[in-house]
Amino acid sequence: MTAIDELLADARIPTGPRDGFDVGTALRRLAADAAAATAKPHPDTVRATEAGQRLSVVCRWILNKPDAADHVDRLAQEPGTRADDSHLDVDGALVFACLLYLTDHRESAQFWWQLAAGAGHRAAAYCLHLHHLALGETRETRHWLHVVTDDVLDSEAPDDTFLSTLEAVALYVRRTGSSLASAPTGGLEMEVDRLATEKTDSCIIVQRPDQRLADLLHDFTRR
Repeated sequence: MTAIDELLADARIPTGPRDGFDVGTALRRLAADAAAATAKPHPDTVRATEAGQRLSVVCRWILNKPDAADHVDRLAQEPGTRADDSHLDVDGALVFACLLYLTDHRESAQFWWQLAAGAGHRAAAYCLHLHHLALGETRETRHWLHVVTDDVLDSEAPDDTFLSTLEAVALYVRRTGSSLASAPTGGLEMEVDRLATEKTDSCIIVQRPDQRLADLLHDFTRR
């Protein structure tokens, strides 16, 4: 036998069964892996995902309202460069927050929602409820839901039935798509990014929107 024959003999792949290989165990492991891959996600994960989807739909509704740009316009013209409780158009703060959320400035959106909710705006509180639900933050989720449904000062506060209906409609719009709830355009995204780059001592956008952004929002809502 030559040296090449010896090397080929050593490299020959055995065709007999491997000792100790349990076919049944291997099949059961494969079946378990397949079951895990197709298992339903945890209910908390589903709830969080659906909350984020509903919030996106609600934000698009708010941004597409006929008077949305008017409120942001007033917010831009109010005195002062930073947000505070005085001279605040709360509807403008809500619209601005929704625009921030839809352009992926989520922490800034939370800041402006809190300003509006603190001034008594229930829609802003509902956005905060969904926002914290999507993040899996249970305590904050319950707090803002209580703010939404508390009827101590307002007998016309929305009840569970109203909120369930709102969520059902939001789900329908998300599944079917609605031209009445358009997402922000690239121009709006660029203007928000410009504001973000102009912030100084904060990681979130605390300055009010300016006239350039308000004018772009007017063009967006007209279309």
